[in-house]
Amino acid sequence: MTTAQTATTLKLTQRLRRLRRSETLRAMVRETRLSPDMFILPLFVCDGEGVRREVPSMPGVFNLSVDEAVKETAAAKADGVSSVLLFGLPDQKDSIGSAAYDPEAPVQAAVRAIKREVPGVLVVTDVCLCEYTDHGHCGILLDDTIANDPTVELLVRTAVSHAAAGADIVAPSDMMDGRVGAIRATLDERGFEQTAIMAYAAKYCSAFYGPFRDAAASAPQFGDRRSHQMDPANAAEALREVEQDIKEGADIVMVKPAIHYLDVIERVKRTFGYPTAAYHVSGEYAMLKAAARNGWIDEPRAMMETLTAIRRAGADIIITYYAREAARALA
Repeated sequence: MTTAQTATTLKLTQRLRRLRRSETLRAMVRETRLSPDMFILPLFVCDGEGVRREVPSMPGVFNLSVDEAVKETAAAKADGVSSVLLFGLPDQKDSIGSAAYDPEAPVQAAVRAIKREVPGVLVVTDVCLCEYTDHGHCGILLDDTIANDPTVELLVRTAVSHAAAGADIVAPSDMMDGRVGAIRATLDERGFEQTAIMAYAAKYCSAFYGPFRDAAASAPQFGDRRSHQMDPANAAEALREVEQDIKEGADIVMVKPAIHYLDVIERVKRTFGYPTAAYHVSGEYAMLKAAARNGWIDEPRAMMETLTAIRRAGADIIITYYAREAARALA
């Protein structure tokens, strides 16, 4: 029997390939869709003026002075990305990260400038001490150990200073116990009850943060962050962390990193049905960039496939350094 004869004898009522025949058909039945309004663009804000310094390990990502951060935000908005996440890079660091809650520090200054000059942009601020401490750890050190409760007090001060500057959302990324509840209570007491909290609820102690630490000069001077960031082997624990942050008043919960924790994103979204963010982190971004520069992958396709996977896992919000490029691809 010939191949042609075999084909004519098939009596298939369903041929799944029918709906893959053209882009129009594929788009019509597509299950997972991306939109620029679900992207948040991270920005690293430093002191100075006219500063636009590329991060060596993150092609296309820059340390930006406040004026340049405003320009980048405006350009992102023009591309369709209307949300930014600000990280601060102070000139001076100390043992308690005092620049984190300085009202004139880069993040607070950038919030005011962006709100003034780029109306309609949602401004999220990272709340942590690691970018501000001279030892690179996320909190106050007592005998080389991060002290939870004294650290929370400074995180609260930082969050309040961001809210006072005009931040729409504060995002504690430190993984200290109780910080969401403490921030929520103090924001409410100070009249910032409309300021939302996006909690880094399940933040893993990952090897994929290296380029970020390059950008923020925040690598620990000794030890690591295993005492507070989650063990990569644990998934059930992530649900406990998320549940606790929701009880303490988080409005959005986050899983970080994204690609290597798609199962956790899916479990968090399925379990709680809560607004869920995922951070496509620096190492995940840098790997794609490096492979593309070596000609090993088609970067635009890999970018969109990666972001689609994060969305398909259940993320409502994707924090990604690809935000502008992805938005332009979707236009």
